[in-house]
Amino acid sequence: MEIKILEYDFSICKVANYSFVDFESKYCFTGKTDEENSLVCMTDDVPVNTTERDDGWKAFRIQGILDFSLIGILSEISTLLAENEIGIFAVSTYNTDYILTKKENYDKAIEVLLEAGYHIV
Repeated sequence: MEIKILEYDFSICKVANYSFVDFESKYCFTGKTDEENSLVCMTDDVPVNTTERDDGWKAFRIQGILDFSLIGILSEISTLLAENEIGIFAVSTYNTDYILTKKENYDKAIEVLLEAGYHIV
């Protein structure tokens, strides 16, 4: 399985609303519930109406389009990283999954995945 390194810095935020979110940005993940408006975006694109934020994240994605019948891909990766004391923040889209780790753990995460047989591009 291929893992694609994304060469950007990311932030995980809470926003008052989505009025200042740049939906045309290359990466923009939102989640809305009755309690919050969440946003994962490139750090350069954090909107002015952010109420809380956590900077210092790097990301990679599982390459290709993952069929919904595939089971355990994200679980396998998260288990590998957890066993190596690497926390993650995962985002799933219709096509695939994105995994974010803190910058200080990113190189170790890639190394763990390489040792487990993943192809890094």
